[in-house]
Formats: sequence, C-alpha cells, structure tokens
Amino acid sequence: MSEKMKGSFTLPGEAGYEKLTLDMAKKWGADVIRDSDGTKLSPEIIDAGYDIYSTICIIRGHNEWVKEHPSCVQHSFLQSMPKIADGDFLSIHLLDGYFTEQFEVDQTKESTDLWQVFDRTANEEVPRRLWNYERESGNVVIKTVRPFHEYTVNFLAYRKWEEINMYNHVTNSWTSEHLIPVDPRREEAQEYLLSWMDAWCKDHPDTDVVRFTSMFYNFVWIWGSDEKNRNLFTDWASYDFTVSPLALNLFKQKYGYELTSDDFVNKGYNHVTHMPPTKKQLDYMDFTNEFVVSFGKKLVEIVHAYGKKAYVFYDDSWVGVEPYGDRFTEFGFDGLIKCVFSGFEARLCAGAKAETHELRLHPYLFPTGLGGAPTFSEGGHPAADAAVYWNRVRRALLRQPVDRIGLGGYLHLVEGEDEFNDYIEKVADEFRLIKTFHTEGATYTLPYKVAVLHSWGKLRSWTLSGHFHETYMHDLIHINEALAGLPVDVRFINFEDVKNGALNDVDIVINAGREGDAWSGGDAWKDEDLVSTLFKWTSEGGIFIGVNEPSAVSGYENFLRMAPVLGVDVDRGGRICHGRWKFDVKEIPGLFPAGSCVREKEKVMLTDGRARVLASENGLPKIAIHDFGKGKGIYLSSFNLNNANTRMLLNLMIYAKGDSLTETKYLTDNADCECAYYPASGKLVIMNESDIEQETSVLTDEGKIKVKLSPFETYIK
Repeated sequence: MSEKMKGSFTLPGEAGYEKLTLDMAKKWGADVIRDSDGTKLSPEIIDAGYDIYSTICIIRGHNEWVKEHPSCVQHSFLQSMPKIADGDFLSIHLLDGYFTEQFEVDQTKESTDLWQVFDRTANEEVPRRLWNYERESGNVVIKTVRPFHEYTVNFLAYRKWEEINMYNHVTNSWTSEHLIPVDPRREEAQEYLLSWMDAWCKDHPDTDVVRFTSMFYNFVWIWGSDEKNRNLFTDWASYDFTVSPLALNLFKQKYGYELTSDDFVNKGYNHVTHMPPTKKQLDYMDFTNEFVVSFGKKLVEIVHAYGKKAYVFYDDSWVGVEPYGDRFTEFGFDGLIKCVFSGFEARLCAGAKAETHELRLHPYLFPTGLGGAPTFSEGGHPAADAAVYWNRVRRALLRQPVDRIGLGGYLHLVEGEDEFNDYIEKVADEFRLIKTFHTEGATYTLPYKVAVLHSWGKLRSWTLSGHFHETYMHDLIHINEALAGLPVDVRFINFEDVKNGALNDVDIVINAGREGDAWSGGDAWKDEDLVSTLFKWTSEGGIFIGVNEPSAVSGYENFLRMAPVLGVDVDRGGRICHGRWKFDVKEIPGLFPAGSCVREKEKVMLTDGRARVLASENGLPKIAIHDFGKGKGIYLSSFNLNNANTRMLLNLMIYAKGDSLTETKYLTDNADCECAYYPASGKLVIMNESDIEQETSVLTDEGKIKVKLSPFETYIK
C-alpha cells in the first residue's frame, strides 16, 4: 500500500495476539490501535508506533466503591406485572416477571415515598392508606380492592447489573464479576469519579485518545425472567434509566413542580421515542442533559489537562449526550464515534458538530452479531455481512464525509478469515479514497432542500431511536435511509420550527408516520396555525410528501389534516356510507423503476377527484399526486426501503419539481446503481448497490457514460 493510502483507520488490538495485531494494522493501513471491552493492549503493541485509543465506561468497573455507597447505584421505575383481584385484597410481588439479576427493589424511604398503586381498570390511583409494602416478602398488599379490577404498582428498583456488561455475559459468555452502574448525581459519586479519572490518566501515559463509552446513563433495556420474552422493553433514546430520588428532588427545585412515578411508567407504555413528547418529558430531558453535559465537561477537562484527546462513543450510555442538542459542544469532546449498520447512522455522525467524526463499522469482531445472528462463529459469513453494511454506509459517505473508520471487538476472531480480512483492506482503501474527493469540494446535489418534519426535529436528526433493525417497522426510518445517499440537501425540523419560519428556504417537506406517533406528529396537528402555514407554503410552490398517515389526528373534517393538499384522506369509519371517487391510474414514463412498490393501506380515498392516482391496488390509491395552488401534495400509502423505492422517492421529487426524469444530469438510469459527482475535481463515482452484476449509464456535462459493474463495485472516473 502506498504511503498516501495509510491512516484514518482504527484497529482493535489484543494482548496475546501481538503478531496478528501488527500484521492486520499493516494490512488495513491503521494509524491507531485501540482496546475493546474485555481486551487489553500489551507493551509490544503500545510501543509499536501507533496512536493509542483507550476505552473507558466511566460508570462501570467500580464495584468495590459502589457497594460501600449503595445510594449511588442507578435506578429505574418499573411497573409490576398487572394482576386481577379476585377477592377482598390483593398481594402483588413486585419483581415477578423481571430478571432479578438486573433489578433489586429499592426499599429505602426516599424510594418508597415515590411509589404508586393504580386500579388500571378504573384508571385511578389507589390512596396510599389502602396499601402497604411487606419488606421481607417483597409484596405490596392492597387492603381494599374492587373484585375483578386490574391493579399495578409503580416502584423504584436498583439496576444492579450494567446492561452492556450484562449483554456481553449472556451473548459473549463472559464470566467476570457483574458490574454495577454508578449514578453520578450524588456529590460523593462525583468526587470519586473525578478522582478516578485523574488517577486513570496518570496510569495511562501512552494513551493518546480517551474513548468514553458515552457518558453515564444507558438506553433503557429492561429484561424479563422468561427467556421466551427476555426483552421486555427497549428504547435507544429513552431517559428511564436516569431517574433517582435525588434527581426528582432536584428537578422539583428547578422547575417548581413534581414528577410522579407514572410520569415515567405512563400506564405501562413508558415514554417511547416513537410517541410525541410531553412538556414534562421535554423538561426532564433538558434537566438531565444539563447535568450530563456539566459533569461530563469536568471529566473531559481532566483528560485535556494530561494532554490527551477525548472522544465520545455515541452508543451504549448515550442518554443525555444528544449530539444535535444545543449543549453538545459544551462537553469539549475532540471527536464523535458512532457504530453504524446503515447510511442514516453515518449521516448522523457526519453532521454533528465535532472536530473528528469516526465510524465503527459492522460486523463487530464478535462471535454473534448485535442482531443475534452468528458472525465469527459457525454459520456466520463475516465478509458477506461486511459487504452489505459497507454498501449502505458508502453511499452516505459520498454525500457527507467522516474522518475515520474502524472496527471493534476481539481481533483474534479474524484468524483464518482471509476473505473478511481482504475485504476490510478493500473497504479501508476505498474509504480513504472517498475522503480525498471531499477535500477538493462538496458533492453535487440537486437544487432541492428537503425538510423531514416530525415531533423531535433537529434533536433526532437522522434517527428514530436506534439502529435500523430496532425501528425497521416505521416508514420514516426507511425514508431516512433512502435520503442518506440521495443528492438532495436534508434537514430535520419540528412543528414549532414550521411556525417560526423554517420553511422559508425549503422546497420539499416529508411527513411520514402513523396516527399519534412522533413521526406523524399526533396532537401537533390540532394547531390551526401550523396547518394554515403549510397550506400557504404549498400553495406558493412547496411540495408536501405524506406517507402512511401523515398529519393524522381525529376530531376534524379530515383525518389527515393535510388532506386538502394531498388530495387523499383515510376513512376511520365515519365515511363508510359516503360515495367514493372513481379514478384511472395515470402512468408517467420512467417514474417507477422496476421493482418499486408500496403496500396498500385500507380506507384510503380521494377527497375531490382531482388527484392523479399513480399506483393502486384493490381499488385503493397507493400513490397520488395533487396540485395545490402552485405547489403539490404527494401521497404514498407506505415506504419500504429497497433500491427501486429509493430511486422512486427521488423520481417523485424530480417530477414534482418539474424537472426531467431522463435529462437530469449525474443520475444513473439503473435503480440498483447510484452515483456522486464532485465538480471541483471532476470526479464521478458510480456504485453498484446490489449483489449481482449491473450495467448503467450516467448523463454528464461531457455526454453519457456507460459502465458495467461487478457486485458492490465502485467505478471512478
């Protein structure tokens, strides 16, 4: 490998495998070697001339101290499993159904004072005088009940096993001591952790970058006792694991009102990120973010005082970190690292305000992948997995660059995996080449500014609440992934932004979701000013794209508030006796690539008969376009990611803007291929995004270029 093609790659090293570590560092062109959870670097590796990343998770690995300070163990509110009364009283064992290696009931008075009991059938809280807690049995006894009503108890539990450590024990067969998570809210915990950080820096003089495994609070991950339903609740952007009696008391002092247990438990639903946030939830998130940043900044300052850099890994204990939040830069981090399965995650990292952006590629060097399938174990195909993941990420990086890539896990697993090792060498070289394209100037984009509109806006840019495989069922995550590699300018806005002028320089708005969820918007659509603002914007030439149940809210003439713009509505039963507009499907040559398709949605109906139906099934419109003043509304009954649908989405934008589907430059004529053009350097990159050979043509300023590409191949002119 030439000297110019080395660097920008982080390799996971491993003591006991020194030759393998240094051989792979040379093969992959690494300039950094890091440790991973469960591994260490030997002096031979540390002294080999590479920069060194050292991984720390600041809130775990302190069992001896935290056992002496039990009030500093992290908490969560839990709801007991619902139980129906069949007598005069009811006894509920609090931890029934929960994984007791993860949770332990906090029986202190400051905890039990926060508990609540509910008659869920009547939707009423049971007065405290009517129930008591039996400490020895772990039961709450409700002394007076209504027969055959359902009851639950909200209670605080210690989380006695940090969840990522727990996952590694179960998945990767770790046998070490279970690590207890420290809550840094308490003053004694802060003093201890600051002292620990200072001592750690002294003891690691060879570390160049301290890689924080996020900060203090893991995403919520509640396990059950039954392996048939081990994962009771997961939300990668939830704040459930940040709560404690102290936090609630400090919140009351600052905001002037109290939060209750059911403000977190929410009748058993919890506050999933897929639902619109309440004011209480937003206040508590801001309160937590302020603390995480203020204390995290002190730890970063210690790292800097020792001449080291501080990077944060935006996964695991990421809650309160919020890279798109207003306070993120106050941490003082020198870099942001994001593990990625998909293109939208690469864009999340690339767009955050940080000096260095680094991706941790998949598959990780684990026996079993994070999705549960085998990787570096029997039945696994790591090279094939790597190709699929890199194909998704590459298209995003051609639009917006990052500075570095790397791997994580246990390097010894690549022994004998020659196909994988050769492929990662190819990936590393290709990444470094892509970086050079951006140094000379930005990639060409169509003159379309696209705003994705949902409840979270900028704060949840390029994400929903986790990786693609956790949120695959939502139309918007598929749209995010499609947009990640398309040649358009993308931003994320919320409903207040719309009313505050965010649409002034926006050409296209996308709203996709189901009734009541955060992505469609829920009750935000009850705001008449919001609706009229969007009506006006569209009439003046804007394009509103709605997917599934966009702008849905009950109680108005139209279920979809943007129905006058879209030309379609969804009947919830109230119009079952009304007539339906008949329609013919209008074919537009070149609009729909072969293989593009959306799922039908029941009860979709035209509102005034003027919408042009572009696709239908069983007499129901699936895709329609509707003129509204100088603008247009476009409706899709669903959106599911594949190459053809990705191009279909772009084609709909091109068509709605009045541009040519065949004469627009720097687009491929094959949906299984995409391209990126860099005007400053004149470089054109054409990618095959399928696992079979493809042919495609691209219209350029110099004429048409035709190429034949092997599976996942990249062509550069």
